[in-house]
Amino acid sequence: MALSTLLVSSTTSKPLHLLQKPISIPSFKSIQCYAKPSPSSSSSANADSKASLELVSSKRWGFFDMGIGLLAASMLVLTPLEANATRIEYYATVGEPNCDLNFVRSGLGYCDVKVGTGVEPPLGELINIHYTARFGDGRVFDSSYKRARPLTLRIGLGKVIRGLDQGILGGDGVPPMLVGGKRKLHIPPELAYGPDPAGCFSGDCNIPANATLLYDILFVGIYK
Repeated sequence: MALSTLLVSSTTSKPLHLLQKPISIPSFKSIQCYAKPSPSSSSSANADSKASLELVSSKRWGFFDMGIGLLAASMLVLTPLEANATRIEYYATVGEPNCDLNFVRSGLGYCDVKVGTGVEPPLGELINIHYTARFGDGRVFDSSYKRARPLTLRIGLGKVIRGLDQGILGGDGVPPMLVGGKRKLHIPPELAYGPDPAGCFSGDCNIPANATLLYDILFVGIYK
């Protein structure tokens, strides 16, 4: 009976009770015929049986060795990606160096960690930025670095919160950012999401009501 089980199990990787089509199992007589050969051919049958077992054993060890090789190869491939993801996560949580904030009449605070050398953001155009967003206590709640790609947004038309429009495009005492520049923004609730929570799903909100938001902005460039 063991030989029939081996023959059936080698045809599929699923348990027998999950198969959609039944598999015909050899009758008891045919099993006896393979399991108990006649005395005249016992020596040759024993030799064939031993060879079959050695073949099955070698195949099993071959598959085992191949599995180990694939596992090792996958570790070699994934390690650089995991390391890169760790660096992205780390960058998104440490932030840019501190600088002294300047506050304008709207309540927005800003300071330039690095002044860019490129062009200003055109009103109403799509631009690319990298950012890390924090609550007032410093906890990160969103970051483009974690996604490993910049955010594309349309600037100056109210498509984002007012603090980002003013903080990047400039106006009312805030100079516009230049491509390549890095700026920190202190956005009060009235220039962010106000008295309503935001980012809500099934009653769970990522941003509480009346939240002050802190942004580290890198102006990557004009979207092309």
